[in-house]
Amino acid sequence: MKHQYKILLVEDDPNLGFVIQDNLQLRGYDVQLHADGKSAIDAFKPSLYQVILLDIMLPKADGFAVARFIRDKDKEVPILFLTAKNMMEDKLEGFRTGADDYITKPFSFEELFCRLEIFIKRRKLLADTINEVVSIGKYTFDFAKLKLSCAVETRTLTQREALILELLYRNRNNTLKRDEILNQVWGDDDYFMGRSLDVFISKLRKYLRHDSAVQIQNQHGIGFSLKIES
Repeated sequence: MKHQYKILLVEDDPNLGFVIQDNLQLRGYDVQLHADGKSAIDAFKPSLYQVILLDIMLPKADGFAVARFIRDKDKEVPILFLTAKNMMEDKLEGFRTGADDYITKPFSFEELFCRLEIFIKRRKLLADTINEVVSIGKYTFDFAKLKLSCAVETRTLTQREALILELLYRNRNNTLKRDEILNQVWGDDDYFMGRSLDVFISKLRKYLRHDSAVQIQNQHGIGFSLKIES
């Protein structure tokens, strides 16, 4: 029996694409497969898909371009890169375009299913906090709607950005250890995940720049602290 999760899968290798689609469908996912970036862009509609599985090396439009297009149209949908590229800069570029996670080929399907379950649990967490709106200095943060607002702008965060900010807020004015953030948000605290966390912290600092009384401070070698001056 199918559940409510509809996946947009973009993979130009026809054999691999079929195998991934087939295995996901056996798990109950509704999977739409596309073999190039342009057709994926044409097919994408906000709120239609619950997860995007996206290769980087694609014809017509590469995965980074597709991710930027999707993230411009939909801030909430999780994006998971599936790629043979293993360079650190490629991985970090994926996060800069708005990706939520990254899995390197070859990968096991159990690993893929595990990553998808993380996305599912994250959606349930958002549903559990549907009425929660908090103040962060001059900002209003609606965690369930992923909205961070101030007098100057309103920004929709990605799910991972919202989770990190929510953790920092819960521990505001105290230091939250790096490994605690990584394990709660990524489910892992290895070196690469630590580098990707730094990218997300930099983005959150940029989003909060309109209030000098709100700062995310780096406690070197320990973690981060959200400081809110009264």
